[in-house]
Amino acid sequence: MTTLTSSLTASRPRKKSKLLTVFLAFVAGALGAHRFYLKGLLDIGAWLHLLSTVLGIMGATVLYATDFNSAFGWITALAGATSLVSGFLAALVFGLRPDEKWDAQYNPDGEPTRSGWPVVILLILSLMIGTGILMAVLAFSFQSFFESQVEAARALSQ
Repeated sequence: MTTLTSSLTASRPRKKSKLLTVFLAFVAGALGAHRFYLKGLLDIGAWLHLLSTVLGIMGATVLYATDFNSAFGWITALAGATSLVSGFLAALVFGLRPDEKWDAQYNPDGEPTRSGWPVVILLILSLMIGTGILMAVLAFSFQSFFESQVEAARALSQ
C-alpha cells in the first residue's frame, strides 16, 4: 500500500505558485526562469529566452566596442531587449490571470490560489519598469538612427 501511495503522489503534478511565477518573471524573466519553473528544463521557450539574453549581452558589448556602428550588434542587442521586455510582459500576463483559470491550468487538484497584494505590487513594478525600459530602448534607437542620418547628410554635403 505504501508503494502505491508513493507512486500516486510522485505522478501528481506539484502545486505551482502564482506569486512565485510572477516574481520569477519579474526578476529573471529575460532568463526564462518563470518558464523553467512552470514547464521544466525541457521547455524550448525558456531556452530561447536564455539564448536571446546571452545574444543581447553580446550585442550590447559589440555595440559599445564599435561605437554603436555594428548591424550585428544592433540585431543581437534587440533580441536581448525583446527578451527583457517580454519577461516583464509575462509577469503581467501571469499576474492578471484570474485565480480560477490559474488553478484550472496549473493546480487542478490543489487548494485554491489567492493572489493578494504581493502579486498586485509586482504587477505595478513590472508595468513601471518594463515600460521604462521599452521607452528608453526606443528613444536610444531613434536617436542613434537620426544621428547616423545627420552624419550621412554631412558627408554628402562636403
